[in-house]
Amino acid sequence: MKNLRTNLNKLFDRLDQRWQALPVKKQHSYTLCFFTGYLLLTIGVIFKVGLDTTRSDNDMVIKHIENPVGKKKESLATQDTLITILKNKIYEGK
Repeated sequence: MKNLRTNLNKLFDRLDQRWQALPVKKQHSYTLCFFTGYLLLTIGVIFKVGLDTTRSDNDMVIKHIENPVGKKKESLATQDTLITILKNKIYEGK
């Protein structure tokens, strides 16, 4: 873990040195381009969210959660015969 952190610190130091070596005018233009891209992406996301919320029907169906195991019908071949026999004996005894 320390090795990874050391390698990342070295990488960031090299990137920082390369950034500092650029002229200020070039730094300013790169920063402006990145900010413009970020701004366009943000506007696009806000527009998409607004578009999706105005188109939705705002209908939410709330239902009980059903157990998918309960829906499955058990065939006679897969039923546990021991449980069936025990149940029959219990009901016959009463």
